[in-house]
Amino acid sequence: MTPLDRLVRRMIAQSGPIPVFRFMALALQHPEYGYYRQAAAIGRGGDFITAPEISQVFGELVGLWLAEAWERAGRPDPCFLCEAGPGRGALMADALRAIRHVVPGFAAAARLHLIESNATLRATQAKALAGAAPVWIEGLDGLPDGPLFLVANEFLDALPARQFVMTPDGWRERMVALSKSGSESGGLVFAAGDDPADAVAASGLSLPAQAEPGAIGEIQPDALAFVRDLARRLVASGGAALLIDYGGNLPAGQSTLRGIRGHRLIDPLDGAGETDLSVDVDLARLREAAETAGAAVLGPIGQAAFLRSLGIEARRSALKTSASAEDAAIVDAAIDRLIDPAAMGTAFKAMAVAAPSGAALPGFPL
Repeated sequence: MTPLDRLVRRMIAQSGPIPVFRFMALALQHPEYGYYRQAAAIGRGGDFITAPEISQVFGELVGLWLAEAWERAGRPDPCFLCEAGPGRGALMADALRAIRHVVPGFAAAARLHLIESNATLRATQAKALAGAAPVWIEGLDGLPDGPLFLVANEFLDALPARQFVMTPDGWRERMVALSKSGSESGGLVFAAGDDPADAVAASGLSLPAQAEPGAIGEIQPDALAFVRDLARRLVASGGAALLIDYGGNLPAGQSTLRGIRGHRLIDPLDGAGETDLSVDVDLARLREAAETAGAAVLGPIGQAAFLRSLGIEARRSALKTSASAEDAAIVDAAIDRLIDPAAMGTAFKAMAVAAPSGAALPGFPL
């Protein structure tokens, strides 16, 4: 049992079941025991691996996308370059390398800011981005005023979700409870809340009056707030943002909450604080939130289509030109993983949010 397991069990024993949203927030961001406050389990030896860790090409293409967005915005100088959830800094390091080589004016104009709460990862990022003078912030409100060019890759999926479950008495908020009521020794289980889910309407989630018992509805209030604030910032100050995440991969009415440890799916209630938790991102809902805030939105489109539009196949060919057969095979395997429909090609989606200037952005069909 982890320290956070004990804390959560004590909370529930004393005060009753807690909403899934609260459990996710504690499991990921508890100031002492939360997964993202203490762990740095990214990469092949950790719990999960992200696209920038798979191939340098991903970060390079993202960097060139940001540079093109900067040019189409009129080359503002100075401006702010920001990554939300930068992991070990691989994406931004690859992006800056490509930017400096192809669009040095953007590299000179940009002031790098990183949205990161993990002290261990901040230290790793400082090494990976030595010379870029990054500034670390906790959220968008830490950014100074000015044009913003932001990337968020696999950031939104880790923001807590509220869940609602259909019961014989109607929709109820989905809770985390003890299997042995009132006993701290009981295991953690999902349960339906006792009160009618009037909170459904307050959450902004539209749920059908008729649904199969056990059906689940999900909404991410913090993700919606982040995108809404981002859109307002871009409308007011100019710039563009690229959001890449997974979503829409399960039929409606199912829980998308998953636990990941050691690159394997596990019970999301197991090992609180030592298990990565995430949900599928509702990009259509986020698009609506950004548009309501006045921003222009492109996508979402599949990651494979997006990367192909940016020239990933040309970059593959260039990397293989002087490579050994063994190295060429490594390049192929990595890029195939990014674009293969059976891997990340369609499960992951890309969406752009920008100031409503009318200028097209690369990678997205008009």
